[in-house]
Amino acid sequence: MKAQDPKERITNFNEVNLGYSEEEAIKEASRCLNCKVPSCVKGCPVSINIPAFIRQIREQNVQQAIKTIKESNNLPGVCGRVCPQEEQCEKNCILKKNPIRIGYLERFAADNETAIKAKKIARNNKRVAVVGSGPASLTAAADLAVMGYNVTLFEALHKTGGVLRYGIPEFRLPKSIVDKEIEYIESLGVEISKNFVIGNILSLEDLKKDFNAIFIGVGAGLPYFLNIEGENLPGVYSANEFLTRVNLMAAYDETKSETPIKKGKKTVVVGGGNVAIDAARVAKRLGSDVTIVYRRSFEEMPARKEEIEHAKEEGINFMLLTNPTKILGTNSIEGIECVKMALAEPDASGRRRPMQENGSEFVIACDQVIVAIGQGPNPLLLKDSNLKVEKEYLVVNEMLQTSDKLVFAGGDIIGGNTTVIKAMADGKTAAKNINAFLTQIQ
Repeated sequence: MKAQDPKERITNFNEVNLGYSEEEAIKEASRCLNCKVPSCVKGCPVSINIPAFIRQIREQNVQQAIKTIKESNNLPGVCGRVCPQEEQCEKNCILKKNPIRIGYLERFAADNETAIKAKKIARNNKRVAVVGSGPASLTAAADLAVMGYNVTLFEALHKTGGVLRYGIPEFRLPKSIVDKEIEYIESLGVEISKNFVIGNILSLEDLKKDFNAIFIGVGAGLPYFLNIEGENLPGVYSANEFLTRVNLMAAYDETKSETPIKKGKKTVVVGGGNVAIDAARVAKRLGSDVTIVYRRSFEEMPARKEEIEHAKEEGINFMLLTNPTKILGTNSIEGIECVKMALAEPDASGRRRPMQENGSEFVIACDQVIVAIGQGPNPLLLKDSNLKVEKEYLVVNEMLQTSDKLVFAGGDIIGGNTTVIKAMADGKTAAKNINAFLTQIQ
């Protein structure tokens, strides 16, 4: 897919990938073999009928293609941009050396959709509360609304979308795409209540008085830190705060933002996941010289390969097999002390375990540090609940039902950092099981 020139794109927040033209999309779709046993579908967490929508694009019937996709996925414009298709549907493509670019084609269909009006849906007399408005919650809410339930979605912030809104930068996922897809979900009959913090304004017990079932999909918004000396210095950010200020609160524009952010001259980002890459590329666009510090190698780095390549093209430095031990400074950051690492045998994650090399300490000069080493569930929601929790996460059964039979959950809240599409798969599974549960007790 064509992309903005790296020298140009580091000066703006416009989308990097430019999308397929109709000619390019038809050419790519024409490579599909339409396998009788489509292994690509098995790799899709929400089981999109991939051969059908690709065939419809090839036949120049884009509106039918998007209808086919939306039978399984209400966020095609989002998924076509941020899902790791190379590890899912495309990985299963029979054309192993050059798989069909399924994600690019999904994006093409979504971007060329004409307005689809949702059919009027007959409502039953049951109400379901959905807590959070990220991909798991939006999917659960949409599917339940299509089934006839009266759905109210509660969002703590002033804008909906969860991580799609505050976590993923504009140059990867334009917020106009998020708005468009949420508007469609609202048209299905989902009522959205913003600025409504469940766990503060109302508890889960309060919700149970007015709703027949509850789905929790609040993600993992509590940042983890390194717990090293100097981490409380001004200019040290969690990636969550840094990205939220920029993506949600427009901190990159000092003339409009009430929550400006420090624009470092030299920034060190700690971590190797997609969030770390996003934070680094945002800092670069704010004018910083950026270095990513990661304790393993490129081989173990969990970020998408495409995003890593884009970061390299944009001039971001990678210092691998390196681990921070101390942030230096008195009233401001002067640098970050690190040690060199070597890789041993794989640990429980399946990745080789990093081991510190004695006597390898050195200092990277910087005036800003962004910590992107993961996050956990926000404890506010669960503080007064009786739901079973293990290692900070909600415990659910195979139906995604918590220890309270009226409460279901999915996404990051039940098991740590997951992908957008896997969170959506949880939302679909939970919606199906909520329907089965409520039908059974009718």
